[in-house]
Amino acid sequence: MIAGPSEILIIADETANPKYLAADLMSQAEHDVLASAILLTPSEKIAEQTVAQIYEQIEHLSRREIIRQSLDRFGAVIQCRNMDEAVAFANELAPEHLEICAANPMEYIGKIDNAGSVFLGNYSPEPLGDYYAGPNHVLPTSGTARFFSPLSVDSFLKKSSFIYYTKEAMKAAQEDIIRLAKAEGLTAHANSIEVRR
Repeated sequence: MIAGPSEILIIADETANPKYLAADLMSQAEHDVLASAILLTPSEKIAEQTVAQIYEQIEHLSRREIIRQSLDRFGAVIQCRNMDEAVAFANELAPEHLEICAANPMEYIGKIDNAGSVFLGNYSPEPLGDYYAGPNHVLPTSGTARFFSPLSVDSFLKKSSFIYYTKEAMKAAQEDIIRLAKAEGLTAHANSIEVRR
């Protein structure tokens, strides 16, 4: 897993609260000038009001210079055609933290394939996971959520696989295995199967 600079991606529909969205974007931007904070919304009004809220709220934050640099370099507010496009973008980006601020956030559970941790609804901000409700705080960044999971107990377990075929089961699989081995040019692999005919 790559544990790089912090990332937050927020998907918000027209029911989201721009005050919350701005606060959540800046909660991750304050980590580091390399942190990424992106909002995706189909609503032009939400996009504009969120930007206005950032300008208003940032003045009261102790790490405003870091936040400004982070947002200037790696921040974005992007208006999408619809929520489906936002979800597709999220799955491609595979963010460390993904917030879904929508009227019915639960409907997106089966649509999100790639994210380190997903926060559902307007009252599940990312800092809630950092400090209180989160199952863990070590998450994949830099798009690696496409193929890595958050750190968990499984990360510390050693596993082995056990394979047992009967003679009849081997016979049923022989031709497929031989064909694959020969296609790779690994004739000794094929031979190991052929001698068992």
